[in-house]
Amino acid sequence: MFGCSINSLYICTANGKREVRGRAVLFFYNNIMELKDKVKGLIDKGLEENTALFLVDWSISANNSIKIVLDGDNGVSVEDCVAISRIVEHNLDREVEDFSLEVTSAGVFSPLKLHRQYVKNIGRVLNVKTQTDTVEGTLKSVDETHVVLEMQVREPKPVGKGKITVIKEFSIALSEIKEAKVVIKI
Repeated sequence: MFGCSINSLYICTANGKREVRGRAVLFFYNNIMELKDKVKGLIDKGLEENTALFLVDWSISANNSIKIVLDGDNGVSVEDCVAISRIVEHNLDREVEDFSLEVTSAGVFSPLKLHRQYVKNIGRVLNVKTQTDTVEGTLKSVDETHVVLEMQVREPKPVGKGKITVIKEFSIALSEIKEAKVVIKI
């Protein structure tokens, strides 16, 4: 019994065992790698023209759907997205690559992924989830390994009964952060 499933890797199965059809996979692999290299180079070229922008993420799916996510030190405008889109689109041949393209900003509700995004958001309130806790505070500083959040906490009075509100700073290692988002208050 021989069945063939044509997916992004052109992997065929025979009697329950996977076989890779070398030429098809190698051809596909070379084409996708060439496209990835070309797109990454075009993105880098566009970001060199506007150094206030930076790349948060990008991907190319099996059907050549290209998605580029940008952020910027001063935000990302529609014109910024259009400029990067044009650089990529005008330097790829749709007849050869047959692609779709989406260029977008990271978005206000997207988690922070890069050090540069933390720097950009100093002074804003962040909701930070770690392995053990969730905290919310104002981002005071960030270095290569830690963020410092300022929070109001309730502590027992030094003398007498009751509690008082004090402002404390907490340092959290970037490696411990599972997710950090800017808190939008209306």
